[in-house]
Amino acid sequence: MSTPQPGQPVDQFQGIGDKLEDIRQRPSFGWLLAGVWLFFLNKPFENIVKHDDMAERVLGLVAIVSFVVAYMGFFWYARSKNMARVKAPIGLQIGFVVVLLGLGALMLPAAGESALTTLVFVEAMGMMVLPLRVGIGLGVGLLALAELVLRTVPGWKDDGSYSLAIVLGGIAVFAMRRAMLRSVELAVARKEFAELAVQEERGRFARDLHDILGHSLTVITVKAELAGRLIEANPDRAATEVADVERLARAALADVRAAVAGYRELSLAGELVSARSALKAAEIKADLPTVMDEVPEANRELFAWVIREGVTNVVRHSGAKKCAIKLAAEQVEVLDDGKGPTPGGGASGHGLIGLRERADEAGASLQIGTAPGGGFRLAVRVGP
Repeated sequence: MSTPQPGQPVDQFQGIGDKLEDIRQRPSFGWLLAGVWLFFLNKPFENIVKHDDMAERVLGLVAIVSFVVAYMGFFWYARSKNMARVKAPIGLQIGFVVVLLGLGALMLPAAGESALTTLVFVEAMGMMVLPLRVGIGLGVGLLALAELVLRTVPGWKDDGSYSLAIVLGGIAVFAMRRAMLRSVELAVARKEFAELAVQEERGRFARDLHDILGHSLTVITVKAELAGRLIEANPDRAATEVADVERLARAALADVRAAVAGYRELSLAGELVSARSALKAAEIKADLPTVMDEVPEANRELFAWVIREGVTNVVRHSGAKKCAIKLAAEQVEVLDDGKGPTPGGGASGHGLIGLRERADEAGASLQIGTAPGGGFRLAVRVGP
């Protein structure tokens, strides 16, 4: 999954977390793979079927069928309850192991030495449901039990195969358990990342929408007020201002649509033109740069946002008579001769907070303070 970049639509990330959750909640049939290893019970099954004593044969058949059902049932339960990750009650954990050991013991009269094959399945289940240290301890105990009975029961031969199978079975299930844990952790991490991506994209969209409408509606309001004052004294000028209001409203609507689509970028030249129009409508003298060749392309969009927010604040809040914008390769300044910064001098309001976030993302610093000679100074500098 890639990190969201400016210009990507919101719905590209929306719902990813829900999809991951749906996948995680779907029924899993991976536990059926445990049944593949039941093939290794073929030897005790053959011995039970060939056993001479009918009672012991029936007992052995019941025991081996019950063992298969119990083993698969326990494995299904462990997987469905995610017992590799969520600790189960200790009584239930021990109960799993004891039942399998008991059924394996019931096979001994008919299956003989081959009934020790069940110890491998017991160790596999123990490594799945028990805490890791307990599972390892169980494996050591089963290994010792196999060695003991093979050396002490008359007619039984110790060729090392049962001990090796117990060790390899424990290692295999341990590896599978670790893989399951990593899979769950990865799914959780992806879900959290998806949720974070959605939150960041929502924040970006809210910030863009505030900045777009804040500036546009401020200029529309100023021009509408100017048109109202001129409607009797200078009808032609008033009509021009009303036409500008209509044009700005359409432009604002287009900007909002572009922001929703996620493809909106500001133009430094366009913002300078817009700033001149807004300041003129507010009857604020504008001192603006006429060229911007020295500004690197990488800095132009950020500087455009600074000019938009700075001029909006000048028109809306400053009470200024003059506003100047200064451009350099690494810095942009918006200065006015109005009331100056609020006490404390920090960034307040959604616009300045959003501008600080943009500056931080670009590795730039935002400066807010008093302009030379009084008034408000807003500046953003890229680099040290």
